[in-house]
Amino acid sequence: MAGLNVRFTEEELTALRERAEAEGRSMQSFAHDAVIRAINERARLFNEAAEHVLRASEELNRRLA
Repeated sequence: MAGLNVRFTEEELTALRERAEAEGRSMQSFAHDAVIRAINERARLFNEAAEHVLRASEELNRRLA
């Protein structure tokens, strides 16, 4: 399995450690899930923006036709 080296400040690393511990999870699984959620959220936002542009383009194209 491929790895990813991510650098954190001491404060960020402490916050990550504390949050993972508070949820009873390892830092690795906590960070993994956070990254996957961020990927999914960005994809969702991109798709919503693309749909909005398509709807706006349809209306514009209809008016110009």
